[in-house]
Amino acid sequence: MKRTTLSLIAGTAALAAVTGFAAVSKPDASGTHSAEAAAQLPVERTSLLCPAPSLSDIAETSYTSFTPVTKGTDGGGKAELQSATEESTQAPGGSKDGKGDKNGKKKAPKSLVTPKTPGTPATGDSSGSDTPALVGTAEGKFAPGWTVQETTEIAAGTGRGLQGVNCTAPDTEFWFPGASTDAARTDYVHLTNPDDGPAVVDIELYGKDGAIKSTVGEGITVQPHSSEPVLLSTLAAARETNLTVHVSVRSGRVGAAVQALDDKLGGDWLAASADPAGDLVLPGIPKDATSVRLIAFTPGDADADLKVRLASPDGQITPAGNETLHVKSGMTTAVDLGDVTRGEAGSLILSPSGRSVPVVAALRVVRGKGANQETAFIPATAPVGTRATSADNSAKGTTLSLTAPTGAAKVKVTASAGSEGGQPVSKTYTIKSGTTQNIDAPVPSGLKGTYALTVEPLDGGPVYAARTLSATENGVPGFTIQTLPDDRGTVAVPQADQDLSILQR
Repeated sequence: MKRTTLSLIAGTAALAAVTGFAAVSKPDASGTHSAEAAAQLPVERTSLLCPAPSLSDIAETSYTSFTPVTKGTDGGGKAELQSATEESTQAPGGSKDGKGDKNGKKKAPKSLVTPKTPGTPATGDSSGSDTPALVGTAEGKFAPGWTVQETTEIAAGTGRGLQGVNCTAPDTEFWFPGASTDAARTDYVHLTNPDDGPAVVDIELYGKDGAIKSTVGEGITVQPHSSEPVLLSTLAAARETNLTVHVSVRSGRVGAAVQALDDKLGGDWLAASADPAGDLVLPGIPKDATSVRLIAFTPGDADADLKVRLASPDGQITPAGNETLHVKSGMTTAVDLGDVTRGEAGSLILSPSGRSVPVVAALRVVRGKGANQETAFIPATAPVGTRATSADNSAKGTTLSLTAPTGAAKVKVTASAGSEGGQPVSKTYTIKSGTTQNIDAPVPSGLKGTYALTVEPLDGGPVYAARTLSATENGVPGFTIQTLPDDRGTVAVPQADQDLSILQR
């Protein structure tokens, strides 16, 4: 068999593996071939990783799983969320965790959350400090747009307040501007390996003067089906108030997130910034924020000069005294913007004032005053794209923020059925160009339990979104913010015609 024939078979098999469907069409009678646009088909498998939620004995954690209804999916599939240390394979001679039967077959691990149908959230919960990191897998009709939210309430102690994070897909590189090794902070980078082989990871720290020399963060091995919380202060002796953390994977893949805990200002999860880019959007600053700090870093060899704008409900404005930001190459730059929103919804927009240089960035946001302050983080994020979803919403504690930085946009927002009852409701909104709107998001009729919000741009320019959850505990205004990038529920599959002439080459 010729090498070209093997290549054709291999290519067709690879396409089938991605989409679950491959077709070879009859060639056109005229012998001509017309190129067609790539088809958007639902993904058939999605993996998500949730970090271990807390080291506090009084932590209360809830998990919410949701898959939006997607056209083109079949009737099969399932979604499971299990401890990272549990494996679903058989273990000859017995299970290493002792959960095997007399024949040595490993029992199927129990899923913390078991969704029954797309369009309805499923919830689970845990308590205390021994909740492990979780590995999630969704297949079939549960895979497209699968979202899992991890939310933790801690009543007292370091990091007290509300902490939330979207469980994320494994990857090989992450940037976290906004971390710290300050004396008042206890920051961990959580690394979770979902695979059967070990992952080898490097953690680099960059402060105000550049890279912080350390060999401790090099070549960290994360064992298969395990999670490692790495305390940042153990990687370098220097105390840095504002750090950028770079996680790069030499072999394998991991999920990564930074848990930032403050002695007095509460704490939250710091999700990875969007990939380095010249233009960045950081959406959803609460209107009652009392302090906002911008942290930026450029990984390239050139300095970056950025214009700083705030997209308010009335349009873009320039923060007084912070019209521009100069970011030196390889050095973390931070600037305090104060109460930049001045009682109105806002999003920060960064754009090059000259040559475009890739940058990563995040905001540290503080609400409250005195002893009743709480912290959350907003990383730069990608636009909503085709669709984005936010799980674990309540009728009173949810704020949805939408930003259209470059052009007006029409957006459809759907509130799902409730986890314990209620019917979905949809509304359409128009976001004016250059503005941020905290919209009056729909709530399911007859709501019982929590619900999901799905955002779908219908027309106009790109839309950026963020969701804020709020809950007051003992007078402390706990809150957490998650951005809403595209849920990657579909994949582009190119159309192809049969070309039998390749067999003769």
